Amino acid sequence: MKLLLFDIDMTLIDTAGAGRRAMIQAFEDLFSCRNGIESAQFAGRTDTIILQDALNHHGMELSVDIQRRFQTAYFSFLQAELLKPNSSQKVLPGIVQILDILRDHASLKIGLLTGNWREGARIKLEHFDLYRYFDIGAFADDSGIRSDLPFFAAQRFAEKIGMPIPPHDVYIIGDTPHDVACARPYGARSVAVATGLFSTEQLHASNPDFLFPDLSDYQGFLKIF
Repeated sequence: MKLLLFDIDMTLIDTAGAGRRAMIQAFEDLFSCRNGIESAQFAGRTDTIILQDALNHHGMELSVDIQRRFQTAYFSFLQAELLKPNSSQKVLPGIVQILDILRDHASLKIGLLTGNWREGARIKLEHFDLYRYFDIGAFADDSGIRSDLPFFAAQRFAEKIGMPIPPHDVYIIGDTPHDVACARPYGARSVAVATGLFSTEQLHASNPDFLFPDLSDYQGFLKIF
């Protein structure tokens, strides 16, 4: 049994920046601060850390109440942004074929490992009709530290099947060096996909176990398992 954990943004889907725009709007709405979060680095980082960095930049500290209020505003803006007509929004190449094959596979199981908060992940994936494929995962709600997330996902999977899964049978699939790096402390394997901001050369330098330009060759991707 192997567990394949997929990142969301620029691995499964391209929201054409809807998440970033929604965060910018939420930050301005709550703190009356224009350009409050634009300079934050988003790719491969958790929503919690993105918010924390933006707050620190403006001399504020993250609290449970602030995060709750920000999430409420952000999820509302995110839904609105995704509903705006935008031809650049899309499911990335090969993803539907892969998920269709894996959904009922006997020995390959799928889940999410994402820096999104759980509700944000649901909103994004439901917009593209992909949320139905996933019933386990790890999210920024579990930890703001991405390298903590493989443990949470594997633990939930072990509870579901009633037995532990060895770390070397867990695969982290994502488009950034952060996805590659988060696999190592847990002992999972990494699959880098150059569908985001990082080139194949940049991803190769992060030393993933496997590297693909994209997942359009979905049969070739599935052969590595």
